[in-house]
Formats: sequence, C-alpha cells, structure tokens
Amino acid sequence: MIERQLSVLLENKVGVMADVCKALANHGINIQAMSVSDTVDHAVLRIVVDDPRAAIHVLGERGALVVETDVLRIHLDDKPGELGKLAAKLARAKVNIEYAYGTADNQRATLFLRVSDTKKALEVLTPKPKSKK
Repeated sequence: MIERQLSVLLENKVGVMADVCKALANHGINIQAMSVSDTVDHAVLRIVVDDPRAAIHVLGERGALVVETDVLRIHLDDKPGELGKLAAKLARAKVNIEYAYGTADNQRATLFLRVSDTKKALEVLTPKPKSKK
C-alpha cells in the first residue's frame, strides 16, 4: 500500500520531539510509524500518520519545514529470508530501495520503504491472482 510520509526538519535539542508529538496528539493525529536521523544541529523526523493533511497544517503552524513523499507499507512474515526475497524482487525489477524502517513482533513485520519507483515496486510486490484452469 502506498502511504504519504512526512519528513520534518527539526532542531536537534531536548524537548523538540515531545513538543511535536504533543501537538499532533492535541489534534487527534496518530503517528503510525516514525524514523529519526540526526545531524549536529538538526534532525529529520520521518512519520506516517493517519491524517497527513492535518499534520502538515499543525507542523506548518509551528514553523516546521515539511516535505511529503510516497513510501510503501509492506507486511511480511517475520522469519528469516523474507526481507531478502522482497529485496531480490525489487532488484530484478530494477527498483532501488533508497531507505527503509520498520518493526516486527515475531509473527509479522511491517516495513516502510522509500523506493526509486513506487508504482513499479507496488506492482512487483502485489501478489497476482491465481488463474483458474
């Protein structure tokens, strides 16, 4: 499934993440996934939320720079080799995985992938219906 991801440039200092999370919560916006990359002065918060439009408005009111991108939400069995199979399918289709983040619970893994061609990746990864003979 294609999701809208918001990348937010934040100051890398104590309390900023708490303020952002509180502002989103105060507007009833649920964070479904997140990743944070840091530099010396700034951090890039990547989030998938249940209401991207509202989140952009809330973050914009705080003066944050927000960039929207498409990412894939992928569910896999949580067992050895599943991620390798997924990566191999994308490689065969000449789709590059630019970055990824996710989690697993010993049964199911959920991954968020930023890829070079989102629509092609979705086509490659979507199971085809079995034909009846």
